[in-house]
Amino acid sequence: MNESIKAVHRQHNVDVLSDISAYDASVTSRARAFHQSVPAYAPTPLCELRHLAEGLGLGRIAVKDESKRFGLNSFKGLGTSYAAARYLMQYLGLPEEEMTYERLQQPEVRARLRGLTLVTATDGNHGRGVAWAAKLFGLFAQVFMPRGGSPERLANIRGLGAEASFTTYNYDDTVRHAATLAREKGWILLQDTAFEGYTEVPRWIMQGYTTLADEAAEEYGERPTHIFLQAGVGSLAAAIAGYFAAHDGAQRPVITIVEPNRADCLYRTAAADDGTQHIVTGEINSIMAGLSCGEPSTIAWEILRDHADHFVSVPEWVAAKGMRILGNPLDGDPRIISGESGAVTTGLVAELMQNRSLDYLRERIGLGKDSRILCISTEGDTDRTNYRRVVWDGLYPSY
Repeated sequence: MNESIKAVHRQHNVDVLSDISAYDASVTSRARAFHQSVPAYAPTPLCELRHLAEGLGLGRIAVKDESKRFGLNSFKGLGTSYAAARYLMQYLGLPEEEMTYERLQQPEVRARLRGLTLVTATDGNHGRGVAWAAKLFGLFAQVFMPRGGSPERLANIRGLGAEASFTTYNYDDTVRHAATLAREKGWILLQDTAFEGYTEVPRWIMQGYTTLADEAAEEYGERPTHIFLQAGVGSLAAAIAGYFAAHDGAQRPVITIVEPNRADCLYRTAAADDGTQHIVTGEINSIMAGLSCGEPSTIAWEILRDHADHFVSVPEWVAAKGMRILGNPLDGDPRIISGESGAVTTGLVAELMQNRSLDYLRERIGLGKDSRILCISTEGDTDRTNYRRVVWDGLYPSY
């Protein structure tokens, strides 16, 4: 297995770009209004790493800390709550403009929802978000994790009242398992990846993520020049890319997608550039569990194909480097507890600015003293045992 930093740049034909109206201002406003109606809602902080930026020779680095979201230690509750609410309003025959947390708590509504079950597959954080959404609306939840997953993440899901268990499958086959059970048992599949015949709910989940993008844009003030986005199936990355493309048009920031070498399906698809999706098969054992997905979401890839500029595949130590940088900041910079999937983008930014062998890639992306960087720490220490192995014990040292 080639454990090196690899990258591909995409040229875009501006005459045939994919439709991004699903992430425009009207959609974002609706998603954010819904989230603001949820009692636990508060914007997550944007952390300014001024000394890190200065040390790396960049104009600005700001990292949005999603470990503070809804008490879930990751961003996933944004998508699951919004998609569940959209589904329930549709199920009840209620108009979308009435969709608020309060509306879905009314006794007559709760009575009609009694007995409904959400089902999903997850590497951990999404399943925790589904379990939380189910609890929010008085539903049952069935959550399935692929073999080899984190027992701590499983316990966190069960702690919210969901039925959760490991399967004998990898992530992508676990998704198929959940979809099969949904059809057989009449459960509601709340999955954050799209595939043939299943696009509505994943799109709702992505629209829920635009709340994060809108907060970040508001908190950042001036627009970032560059955004680095980690990707598994690509749903969060595509939602953020779609948001900035819809809101900024040709003036949008440069978008760089980051994946683990061991699950770089978007990188492979972008590199092949043959109109087909290229999947990663077999066992995927990256420490970046939230990014350990072998098959891209179909609707996410359509957006990233046309609105992301660079796709980078990185080894494990890049994520570990990011975790150590954020967890042990330069004096004066805020500390961010960031998990493996959350820290990989910061790790890559640092490596691009410090590693002379990557001069070509830094120049291609266009990083320099005037660059304003936005990264998203998508999770905290959702697997504390592994977090300590990396940050305390030095697992996956930098090269």
